[in-house]
Amino acid sequence: MTFLAILPVIAMTVVAAENTRSSMEEEVMETNRANMNWASIYLGEQFARMNNLIYSIQISDELHQYLALNQDAPAASRFDEQKAMFNMLNSVYYSAGNYVFGVELYLKELDTLFTFNSMESRIRSVPDIPAAYHELFEQHKDFTIINDSNDPEKFHMTRSMNRFEDQAQIGAISLEVKWAEFNQTLELLDSRGDYAVYIADSTGSPVYQPNKEIQPSAEALEKLAATKDSSGFIRTAKEYVFYHAIDPSGMRLIKIVPSHVINESALETMKYGLVVGGLATVVSVLLAAFVAWRTSKPIVRLANSMKGIQLIKDKEVVRSGRVDEIGLLEKNLHGMASRIREHIRDNYLMNLEKQTAELKALQSQIHPHFLQNTLQMIGGMVYSQKPADSYKVIRALSEMFRYIVRAPDGLVPLQSELDQLEHYMLIQKQRFGSRLEYKLEIEGGLSDCYIPKLSLQPIVENAFVHGLEKKQGEWKLNIQVVRLDHEVTIRISDNGVGMDQERLAEMQSRLSKLSQQGDRVWSSSTSIGLVNAASRIVMHFGPAYGMNMESGEGQGTSVTVRIPCHTGGEIT
Repeated sequence: MTFLAILPVIAMTVVAAENTRSSMEEEVMETNRANMNWASIYLGEQFARMNNLIYSIQISDELHQYLALNQDAPAASRFDEQKAMFNMLNSVYYSAGNYVFGVELYLKELDTLFTFNSMESRIRSVPDIPAAYHELFEQHKDFTIINDSNDPEKFHMTRSMNRFEDQAQIGAISLEVKWAEFNQTLELLDSRGDYAVYIADSTGSPVYQPNKEIQPSAEALEKLAATKDSSGFIRTAKEYVFYHAIDPSGMRLIKIVPSHVINESALETMKYGLVVGGLATVVSVLLAAFVAWRTSKPIVRLANSMKGIQLIKDKEVVRSGRVDEIGLLEKNLHGMASRIREHIRDNYLMNLEKQTAELKALQSQIHPHFLQNTLQMIGGMVYSQKPADSYKVIRALSEMFRYIVRAPDGLVPLQSELDQLEHYMLIQKQRFGSRLEYKLEIEGGLSDCYIPKLSLQPIVENAFVHGLEKKQGEWKLNIQVVRLDHEVTIRISDNGVGMDQERLAEMQSRLSKLSQQGDRVWSSSTSIGLVNAASRIVMHFGPAYGMNMESGEGQGTSVTVRIPCHTGGEIT
């Protein structure tokens, strides 16, 4: 019987593991398709900006005047035109930004090579085509991207100059660019650190890969070389391969997700399911043996003691018809269990409705508070930062909105809450620059740790509003997450102006009241986000957990949050 009882547990474990794997696979597919699309668009825009620099040289008046210059022209005229060419190259070089290391202009018919970079600006005669331009001219290409043979962190982007009448190649323009310009976009695609993300040529072979520890398999490279689609997905024995064309460079953006990333969650589900099933089998066998041995004597004693119990029943109890002590025990237990279940159900529903109403009220205050502060900060940055910086901030804000809208309103994984906080701090770092020093330290695994949604951000916002923004000089904000057994401590410290002992005593008093059941702290003061976050933690996990504050005038403030770490559901 025990074996038959455990079979459904094993079957449900296998089904749950497969459902987990399928859900994880679908999520990875949808997320990576969307991420590859926007990343390739952004990379294409970066290549387009480089193309625009080359086109600005091709259509410049200085270049056309130099080409039109007669070979017999006076030396003074030739000197003036050459000077004008260097001025034009100088203008292009410094308008490109710090990702362009140099600009070269090769004129084939004049056997002339102009070179301009931060170290030199010169013109020299080259009777033969330079080695860097062989592929362009020998294969009659319009455009090439070739890695620097001396420095793998750079590449040369070269475009041919063609005569309008017969499209003959008369020269070429080359930009020396550092690959690090694309690192930020590639790092966003490699959020876990165990993916292979790289820029490839048209066949899928890596051209630039920041993380070379993870290489694509031979099967993946073979399938990439065979496909001609601009974007899509390829499945191999060990990998999920996503690819997308980068227009107008003719290159591809490749992301390879190992299969173990998707399978590991299913394996965890199966492992724990089998462990629980095995433990349940052992426990049930031992318990059955113990109960069978101990039942005979207590059941007679219990039946005798229950003869005097008279319960008022709402309806007749269906009995087995036995007239011995077991029958009497059955009758009384049915009546007692029925009334106890009714009482528990009534009290549970009342408490559940009360806590649900309180949680909804608290969240309705936290959401506007968060959105108002963040949008005011973003509005100021749009007018003061570069477009690229603004894009990063908007991207971070987009991920924050996605979290607010899509994440459940109750408990969320602690790691998701920390990721949300990273997006918020990215915005703050863009706003305050080197003045703000931020550090996040995590000790211990957080995979089974949950916290009420938007509990940490109000604490960090209070650190800025009440501590750091009133302090002159350098700002420091440290977040330390430490797991010890089944409990997690989150400590958020700043070096702001702190608070006096009277204000600290008031805040500690309000936080301590949260541990009293039924006594919720409601306020309209400036610290409402902090108090509401503490109240939500107490309502979810009970009075043993919550928030504590330490501060000293001129010494900064430290807020410590304690939560349990063994359940995704409510404890209270």
